[in-house]
Amino acid sequence: MKPLTQEKSKRAMTSARRRAPARESVKGALRAPLPPFIEPCLATLVAKPPEGDEWVHEIKFDGYRIEARIDGSDVTLLTRNGLDWTSRFGTIPDLLRHLHRGTALIDGELVVEDSKGHSSFTALAEALKRGRAEKFVLQCFDLLYLDGVNLMGAVLTERKAILEQLLGRLSKTGQIRFSEHLAVNGARMLAEACRLGLEGIISKRADRPYRPGRHDDWLKSKCIQTDEFVIAGYVESTAAANAIGALVLGYYDRKRFIYAGRVGTGFTHRSAADLHRLLKPLRVASAPVASQLTGLQRRGVVWVRPDLVAQVEYRAWTADNLLRHASFKGLREDKPARDVKRPSVKMQKR
Repeated sequence: MKPLTQEKSKRAMTSARRRAPARESVKGALRAPLPPFIEPCLATLVAKPPEGDEWVHEIKFDGYRIEARIDGSDVTLLTRNGLDWTSRFGTIPDLLRHLHRGTALIDGELVVEDSKGHSSFTALAEALKRGRAEKFVLQCFDLLYLDGVNLMGAVLTERKAILEQLLGRLSKTGQIRFSEHLAVNGARMLAEACRLGLEGIISKRADRPYRPGRHDDWLKSKCIQTDEFVIAGYVESTAAANAIGALVLGYYDRKRFIYAGRVGTGFTHRSAADLHRLLKPLRVASAPVASQLTGLQRRGVVWVRPDLVAQVEYRAWTADNLLRHASFKGLREDKPARDVKRPSVKMQKR
């Protein structure tokens, strides 16, 4: 389906605003002032989706987590760490301004879709770099606050019902969308997501309030392993001048920086040159990693200050704890390097 034009989106959002429901009768909702920011709920990685009628499942998006704060005509887009990125996302703030004239906090994911209609972090990173604002889509999946009422104490299904009514007929199209959920078998939904080439699914307890931080109310199951890693160095390209041929990656274990291997695919000519330009001023004399490296692991590496974070897709971990078949997807700007740890999978109790 083709996106609505900006003007049509504004008219539809104005109509949706008039249909927004009352909140005072929702169990767990409380009268309260609009908070400046709420720490987001984060999903725990599991090997398999959970089972049971108390769970609903959503498509996992590959983008930037965004909290949209609406205070009358003042709209702010905040990252999961509370950074103000309002100016980076083109017309999205203006569309939200027309969505609702009151106050609201919407939890969602800012994405860019590829030619198949799937969210793509690579496409998002490119759109941000090139200023392609018309490509941004805000997928809205939770509502934390609306017009003087804090909804965090309400259960997920109540919060999402109010959110869907707020968005109105823009639920499925345009640059502001409602992220639907399905009360189906999680394993079958994950299998279908994998068949379609998606990253995975998010499973959420339908009967729980919104709790900030990482816990077991929200679980993520992946078709493709995609995580953040810190760039510790690079290898010069042998095919082009002033370009990288591979990145050296790692992560933090408390204060120790651990070597995780290299990624040598996924670069375009442009991104290889851009990365070289960004990394060259960060060069340092010695490796920032805590572990002893082999001569092969050190060969040809230009070490850098571990400041930048890369999004990387990979097949698995090797027996010696290195990434297998890794591919570069883009730089992450919303997560400090010091917060990057090795992802762990929690086994669900049956």
